Amino acid sequence: MAKKKKHILIIYTGGTIGMVHQQKSGALVPFDFGELTKQIPELKELGCEFDFHSFKKPIDSSNVHPEFWIELSKVIEKNYPKYDGFVILHGTDTMAYTSSALSFLLQNLSKPVILTGSQLPLNAIRTDGKRNLITTLEIASSNVSIPEVCIYFNNQLFRGNRAEKYTSSKFDAFHSINYPQLAEAGSTIMYNNRVIRNAPASKFKIQSSKFDTNVALIKIFPGINPKVIEATLQTKNLKAAIIETFGSGNAPSDKTFINVLKKAIDRGIILLNISQCSGGSVEQGKYETSLHLKEIGVISGGDMTTEAAVTKLMFLLGQKLKRKEVEKLLQKNLRGEITE
Repeated sequence: MAKKKKHILIIYTGGTIGMVHQQKSGALVPFDFGELTKQIPELKELGCEFDFHSFKKPIDSSNVHPEFWIELSKVIEKNYPKYDGFVILHGTDTMAYTSSALSFLLQNLSKPVILTGSQLPLNAIRTDGKRNLITTLEIASSNVSIPEVCIYFNNQLFRGNRAEKYTSSKFDAFHSINYPQLAEAGSTIMYNNRVIRNAPASKFKIQSSKFDTNVALIKIFPGINPKVIEATLQTKNLKAAIIETFGSGNAPSDKTFINVLKKAIDRGIILLNISQCSGGSVEQGKYETSLHLKEIGVISGGDMTTEAAVTKLMFLLGQKLKRKEVEKLLQKNLRGEITE
């Protein structure tokens, strides 16, 4: 008896992978996904069926915003019973933000949701788009259970809330230093089953349909003016700020700097400590230059990426939780985004 073919929904949101060079003008124009199998005939050999859903107006990923994440999650929610997996074509610039945001929105996910894209358009001679799309569809339609939001790029499958874009020019645009890759594609696709999340017993649902954007991101650098930080932390309606610190969570021990942070915390602002380094973890108190942050009430973000921290913070604030509950959940592993 022949195995039932998996049914995958390809969601096109925008990005380089969905663009082609127009022959006459040479300008980039959106690709007609109804013609996809003509452009990539290899898709017919995958042994799966796929349908398309295109956003009415393709979005450059630099214009991505929380309302876009919510719209995308609702497309998945609406089609969840009909498909075995979802492939999202997305621009690379904010792909890690979208994959992180979706990981928090999609609760009790039991099917793969994989984002991919490309550095070159589909009809470019050396395009990476064809290979990325073919392999992403193969993974999404495989018999291996991958019940999480992922990013696939240049032979590697990453947990979506652990990946970050680190280069704008190479084909291997993403990496995940603090968490192993979920799969690697060579002559065969090798799955790292021990690091893939287990399928949940509870029913799938969208946990929240709101992100609170009253969040700031402050990157510390030598010589930073405390008045600049103070002005940011006094922004009207601000509820939280991520402080990107040095190394394992270190920051200047200057009294003026520390006092600015303490005053913000006393006003009810949540401060989350995230390292500027891609690898490693915030360990407040390991050095004297991070102990003072811990003492005034700055929350450790552990080994979260900035993208995961930003989206998780906006997600939790959007649920109208009390401050202490938000601070507690920021340090808790909700979707595999942090090592507790």
